[in-house]
Amino acid sequence: MHGDNALAKTNRVNMLFDFYGPLLTEKQQTFLKYYFHDDYSLGEIAADAGVSRQAVYEHLKRAEQVLESYERKLGLVSRHDRLQEGLDRLEREIGGLPDEWRRMLAETAALLRGSEEEGNERE
Repeated sequence: MHGDNALAKTNRVNMLFDFYGPLLTEKQQTFLKYYFHDDYSLGEIAADAGVSRQAVYEHLKRAEQVLESYERKLGLVSRHDRLQEGLDRLEREIGGLPDEWRRMLAETAALLRGSEEEGNERE
């Protein structure tokens, strides 16, 4: 993986992992964390785990497939993205309102954004 595609894939897997990681096996979680969070190479993970690089690759590939499968079924990442886009739009619109309305609506938007972030931490 190189360039923008690698970054996009890493961001995607990390986001999926944030939502669905606890549903993976312990080995899948560990390998994904090492590879995508800690930037270990396949060889480094293989050496730590006492398995072949091919085995690590297969575990990573399978874990990514499982994460994508959960997303297709549950759509939590898509929902999160839509909520964030809606909150961003709402905050931009609030900025154009008269001062007397702005504060209360901005607080409400912040409350919604905070509850969305708290939900991610619980998952």
